[in-house]
Amino acid sequence: MADFTYEIKEEIGVLSESKSGWRKEVNLISWNGASPKLDIRDWAPNHEKMGKGITLSSAEAEKLKEVFCNYTKPE
Repeated sequence: MADFTYEIKEEIGVLSESKSGWRKEVNLISWNGASPKLDIRDWAPNHEKMGKGITLSSAEAEKLKEVFCNYTKPE
């Protein structure tokens, strides 16, 4: 696996937490020094390890917001 760097620029919120202390978080993260992107993934306590997640550009995050706002739950 290639080396990479990340910096959590802003902690936006926690979606859930497991009994082991891992939390599913929403953050703004700069990967490899690039512009920060919205990131949703599991993190170990103190952010020493991370799980798989999804990273969205601001345009993708806006589109996701639009999709959620227009979603109607089937009856």
